[in-house]
Formats: sequence, structure tokens, C-alpha cells
Amino acid sequence: MASIPQTSVTTAITLFPISLPSQKSFYFPSKPPPTTSQPPPQLRTSHILSKPNHHHHRHISSCTSQFLLSSPLSLTKPQESSFPIDPNCHSFQTNTDRLIEVDGLFNFLRLSVKYTDIGLARALHASILKLEEDTHLGNAVIAAYIKLGLVIDAYRVFMGMSTPDVVSYSAIISSFSKLNREAEAIQLFFRMRISGIEPNEYSFVAILTACIRSSELELELGLQVHALAIKMGYSQLVFVANALMGLYGKCGCLDNAIHLFDEMPHRDIASWNTMISSVVKGLSYEKALELFRVLNHNKGFKADQFTLSTLLTACTRCHARIEGRQIHAHAIRIGLENNLSVSNAIIRFYTGCGSLNHAVALFERMTFRDIITWTEMITAYMEFGLVDLAVDMFNKMPEKNSVSYNALLTGFCKNNEGLKALNLFVRMVQEGAELTDFTLTSVINACGLFLKLEISRQIHGFIVKFGFRSNAYIEAALIDMCSKCGRMDDADRLYQSTDGGNTIIQTSMICGYARNGLPEEAICLFYRSQLEGTMVLDEVAFTSILGVCGTLGFHEMGKQIHCHALKTGFHAELGVGNSTISMYSKCYNIDDAIKAFNTMPAHNIVSWNGLIAGQLLHRQGDEALAIWSSMEKAGIKPDTITFVLIVSAYKYTSSNLLDECRSLFLSMKRIHDLEPTSEHYASLVGVLGYWGLLEEAEELINKMPFEPEVSVWRALLDSCRLNANTSIGKRVAKHIIGMEPRDPSTYVLVSNLYAASGRWHCSEIVRENMRDRGLRKHPCRSWVINKKKLHTFYARDKSHPQAKDIYSGLDILILKCLKAGYEPDMSFVLQEVEEQQKKNFLFYHSAKLAATYGLLKTRPGEPIRVVKNILLCRDCHSFLQYASVVTQREILFRDASGFHCFSNGQCSCKGYW
Repeated sequence: MASIPQTSVTTAITLFPISLPSQKSFYFPSKPPPTTSQPPPQLRTSHILSKPNHHHHRHISSCTSQFLLSSPLSLTKPQESSFPIDPNCHSFQTNTDRLIEVDGLFNFLRLSVKYTDIGLARALHASILKLEEDTHLGNAVIAAYIKLGLVIDAYRVFMGMSTPDVVSYSAIISSFSKLNREAEAIQLFFRMRISGIEPNEYSFVAILTACIRSSELELELGLQVHALAIKMGYSQLVFVANALMGLYGKCGCLDNAIHLFDEMPHRDIASWNTMISSVVKGLSYEKALELFRVLNHNKGFKADQFTLSTLLTACTRCHARIEGRQIHAHAIRIGLENNLSVSNAIIRFYTGCGSLNHAVALFERMTFRDIITWTEMITAYMEFGLVDLAVDMFNKMPEKNSVSYNALLTGFCKNNEGLKALNLFVRMVQEGAELTDFTLTSVINACGLFLKLEISRQIHGFIVKFGFRSNAYIEAALIDMCSKCGRMDDADRLYQSTDGGNTIIQTSMICGYARNGLPEEAICLFYRSQLEGTMVLDEVAFTSILGVCGTLGFHEMGKQIHCHALKTGFHAELGVGNSTISMYSKCYNIDDAIKAFNTMPAHNIVSWNGLIAGQLLHRQGDEALAIWSSMEKAGIKPDTITFVLIVSAYKYTSSNLLDECRSLFLSMKRIHDLEPTSEHYASLVGVLGYWGLLEEAEELINKMPFEPEVSVWRALLDSCRLNANTSIGKRVAKHIIGMEPRDPSTYVLVSNLYAASGRWHCSEIVRENMRDRGLRKHPCRSWVINKKKLHTFYARDKSHPQAKDIYSGLDILILKCLKAGYEPDMSFVLQEVEEQQKKNFLFYHSAKLAATYGLLKTRPGEPIRVVKNILLCRDCHSFLQYASVVTQREILFRDASGFHCFSNGQCSCKGYW
């Protein structure tokens, strides 16, 4: 047995050992007895309501010698006492034959807690061991040890008690619940019930705390505890009801929590705080603000720092700027602005709502700041792209912890500073800083930004070597990194090595498939996870799946996901709202995209850019410029992507507005302080080429202040294709081939350019040159979605189960179109074959096969939706115009340039794409 440490404690008196030969000593073993250290076998949660039929056995030892014969505890040196001693206190008598009064022991135990004097507590414990067992004294020792942070010592005292009561059990259960030892707390509660001891209100709060913190069975057990509390008449007590509300709020049973709150006969401010916190967790932000308004009209209660901090969190998440400022004003009015937790929440609110100046002003007014305050400011500067100011704030911090490092690391990733993030991580490793799961997830994300294959492998090796990979968040981040760094096979292997039943891992894999041009695999994985019930949709999952639906043009599924987001409240999240706009735009439903934009509680620049991009997909240049005008009036600051889109919008205006376009381009630097990049020059070149100004476009490229990237020359080459200008096209092609000699798409574009102008021989020479270099063009494919299934077609593809019906239907459709005036354009047959073979090659392009399948599988009057991964060829374009006439059907076709709406022989692109 481990003896109680004989710690010397400074006090004003001397305590001598007390001899009680006729009494048994109360012995507390260092380890629980084997028969009771483990829970009863096959114990089930249902026992909580069963009739107890076992009793707690006494564990009393007669081994008293080591305490009775131990050397006296000297409590001397009054000048070093850690607490004041009343000189008139007679609890401890200087006569060795006088007993210490029990009340004195209670008082000194309280003093040991008050002055955090562990030595005194142990000395008092040693003295109490020599007395006859007293459950009340034992409980006092347990309480003192718990308050001093010595929970293990408290548990040892508890295990040595022969007759622990409900107070003993409640204290230990509560302590274990708060120390992430929920399973042990629950088992102790079972043991208490089996011992025949009925729980009291404190027991219920303790076990409910364990249920709230437990990751398993929390709701099942909590419901049983609730039933028992009702049966025993404790459910109406304020703090028991508060704990029950906390449980239901944590488990997502918001209706149960609201019902409890409404039925409470009495409430305290903790009741209001618990209810408000629960509705915020349930994403019911408006309900939280409504509760606050009711609380304010209730004269019996006053909001405290917890109330305001929670409400500010709600305002931040739902971007309720006005309400957030009102809460800030309320905090000032009741004197809580200077409260640290409230101030930190206000900074977080202003950061989330785009008011950096207000956040900075409050930070500078604060007289006291903690690590959270400094970290919030680092996050604020990073949120607004002020990386240097964030770094400066980090360097000024009086002390740092892992959270501070992580805020800086995450900020670097958010601002695409992958290299800086990696350098910071190296510094953290060298300085021995704590590496948390969040740290590792951030550095993995940094590798995904850096896109360096070798570095991604090094970081991956570091994670595996130090055994960090078992965390689901880290595994998800590794899958994401591999998919971004061209390691899709590794991502597949990583996913297969997991149990596959985790939402974030599944979401990362779905994103990886979508990112690498494998949307079918993404949809299949999503369907499988939904059928198995293994995926819970959160903000990231909603954003990813909506993105995949947009890529595929999966309109029906996209609408269903959007409805689910509306039901669960995730539609209010910026990322989900932006993805919804993009999804509808890519599914030829610009009206619903606009509705989604208008119903968003808040917008950022991504929202505006998404709406403009949607109009461009539909070739609505005037509408895109109208949105740009609204942005300017609203004072929204554009970014570089905005200007790429707006310049491109001038291709699709109803009239030539080139002068406006040139002025807008020049305003980037002059007014908006944004340097034009190759992307902006490529957009302007595309506009000039679209309106036939090829010479001006070429001159613009030659006068660029920096070396043009290949995208700029491609824009001009595409313009040459539209205008059938081979003289400029030839010069441009030389530039592109010189820059990217291994890119097959350039050779295909030049070949098509020659073919379109009737120079077949030159077209064939380009093709031969391409074959000699061993280059092959990327396979083009078209697809249709029918009955929630993707049906993909390649040129002359007969792999579809209904290929026979599709080819028969297409042959009939071709004959009808030929009779209506369709003339096949043989220039798009690039193989040197006989005329009849050319027709066979031409007639069975993937676009024609997909459109035919769509016609066969949809009801009369329904539009046909087809998507193609590259540009639609001119012959297929002509064929689909005639097909819309002979079938009297609308064909909605999306290619790399945007939408073509074929109706009654006309196309929305007007022959330019």
C-alpha cells in the first residue's frame, strides 16, 4: 500500500499523532479492490431503470500501524503559513491527549481549498485516517481533493469508503464527467443504482454531464436518465432541466430542448443561455435572436457574458450585421464590452461581417488581452488578405500557443501562400512547438496549394512516420492533397484503407473525383454513401456535391440537394449558397440561380462572380454588365476574377461596346489598383477577335508589358478559327507550338482552322505532324442523365446496352434532317477515307449519339439536356439545329464555350462559339 505523502505544511501550530487503540482505522487503499474496480459483467444501460438488488460491501482494513506509528507531522513556521490562522482557534489543541474536533477538520479542509494548500489537505487526510470512519468527513476529503485538482486521490478515498453515500458517488461521477472519463462516470452511476443508493439532483446533473460529453450512447442513455428523473420528481428542478436541455441541444433534438424550456416552472439565466446555445447549435439563428428579445423584456433576468458571446456567434454565422451591432451596443450599455470573452466574440463578429476597422478599433481599446484576442486579430487580418499585418501581429504576441501558430498557418493557406505555410511548419518542428491535428491538416492543405509532387510525398511520409494518420480529418486532408498533386491512385488507396464510413473522408474523395475529371465516380460514391447511411451532409459536403451536380449538368439531383440544404438550414452558409448559384447556372436554369442569389442572407465577391459567370454561360452579356453595374452601386470591391468575367461579357452584348470594354480594361490599374494578368489580356483578345479586330488583338499581344502566357495566344487562335483567318492563325500557331510542343489541342485547333477555310491539304499535314510526334488528342465525350444515371458516349461508341436502338434512331433522325436541308460538313472528318466512310465517321459523333438517346428517353415536349467536355463541332451544331425542327423539341447543349439552346432551327449562340 502506498502511504500518504508526509508533506510538510506550514502553519502556526504543531499537530501530534492521536492514539485511538480501541478504534479501527479507516484505511484507503492506493488501488481499488479487484472485486469492485471493474464494472459488473455484461452491464447494460437498461439497468439504470431496474430495481437495485446488490449492496456495496464494506472494505475495512486493520492495518493501522503505518499511520499510528508514523512520525508526527510538524506544522511549524507560522510566518510561512499559506493562510491566516486565528490565534483563538481551539480546534487543534496543543495537548496530545485532546482529540481534534470534527468541525475543526471541516474548517481546515475548507481553508486548504481556499488557499490551494495541497500539503495541508494531505496532512488533514492523514489525521482523518486515524479516526473512526465518518462518511461526511470522507466526502469532505473527496470534495477538497477534487477542488484542488487531485481527482485520482479523491477516487482512492472513495474506493476505500465502506459506506459511500449519494454525495460520494455524485462528486466522483461529476469529476470523471469533466475529465473526459465519461465511460467510468457512467459505470459508477450504474454501480450506485445497483448498490441501492437513489440518485439526487446532483447525481442527475453529473450523469447528464457525462452523457453530453460522451461520444457513444449519449442520447439513448440520456433519454433513460430523463425518464428516471421524471419518475423521481427531479426533472422540474432548474439545474436538472438545464442539463437535460444541454443534452438534447448537443444531440440535435432541438424540439425536445424547446419543449423542456417551455415547460419549466422556474428558470435562471443558465436556462436561457442553454436554450440559446442549443438553437445556435441547431443553426436556428433567428430563433436565438428571438429568445434574446424575449429575455430582454423579462425584468427578472439580465443577459450575461455567456448570453452575449453565444448571440454574437449566431450573428456571425448568419451575417446579421444589424443585430450584431445592436448586441454590441447592449454590451456597452450593461458594462460587458470590456469582458474578455465578449470582446473576443465582438472581434470575431466584425471579422465575419467584413468590418475590419471596427475589429481593429475594439482591439486597440482593450486594456487586457489574452491569447484568444491576439489570435482573433491574426484571423481577421488573414480574412481580409492582409498577410503581412497578420504576421506582424503574430510576432508582437507576448506569448504563443499551438492555436496561434495554427491561425497563422491556416491564414497562409487561405491566402494561397503555400510556401510560407510550409516554412512556418518547418519552423514549428524545429522549435518543438506542439503539433495538433489541426496543424497537420493545415500543412497538408498547404501542400495541396503548392502542387509539388515530391513535397506532398515528404509531408505524407512525415505524417505516417509519426503515426498521425489515424485521425479522420488528417486522412481526409491527405486524400485531398493527393488528388490535387496528381496522385489520384494514392488517393484511391488511402480511401480504400479507411473504413469508408466517415463523412469528411467521403467528401474529400468525392471532391478528388470531381477535381480530376471523374464526376461519374463522384456521383456513384455519393449514392452509395446515401444508401448505406454513412454520410451526413454538412457545409463542405453540400458545397462539393452541388459542384459535382453543376459539372455534370445533373439538374434533378442538384435541386434535391438544394431542397435538403433548405430543410437543414445550410443554405444560409456562404459556400453552399455560392455552389447553388453555380449549379443552377451550369444546368441551364439561370432563373433559379438568380433566386438563390437573392435569398442568400449575405454575399461575398464569389457570389457576385458566380452570378456573372452564370450569365456568361448563357451568353447574356448585357445581363452580366447589369450585375456589374449593381456591384458598383453597392460599393462591392471587385477582384481579378471579376474583371476576367466582365471583360469577357463584351463578347455577348447585343451591340458592339468595344470602347466601353477598352475603358474598363484600363480602369483596372487606374481606378481599382489591380494589375492586369495574362488572363485579363486573353479575355480582351477574345473580345477583339469576336468582333473581327484580329490585327488589333495581335498588336495588343505584341505590346504587352510582360511575356504573354500561352492562354493569350490561344484566345487569338480561337478568334482566327471563328473568322477563318489562316494568315494570322499560322503565325499564332507557331508561337503556341514553340511554347507547348507536346500539347495536342493546339494541333487540333490549327487543323480545324485550315479545314474550316477549305485548305484540306494543310489540315492533313498538321495531323500527320501530330501523329509523327506521337501525340493524340484528348477523347471527346458527351453525356445525358436519365433516371439519375449518367449515360456517356464517345464517337462511334457501341458500348451502351441500348446501342442498337440508339443507332437505329439516329439513322432515322439523320434521314429526316437530310430531307429538311441538313448538309453534312465533311471538313470535320479528319481521316483520309472514302466519302461513304467519312459520312459514317461524321454521323456517329458523340454529340449526335447523346442527343438521340435523350430524344428516345424523354417524353414529348420535354427539353433534351446534353453536356460535352469540349467544343461542339460545326457539323453537329448544324445537325442539332435541324433535329430541333424535325422533332419539335428543344435541345439544351452545354459545351466548353457555354450553352447552345436549339429551338425551331435556331441556336442561342447565333453561330459564334
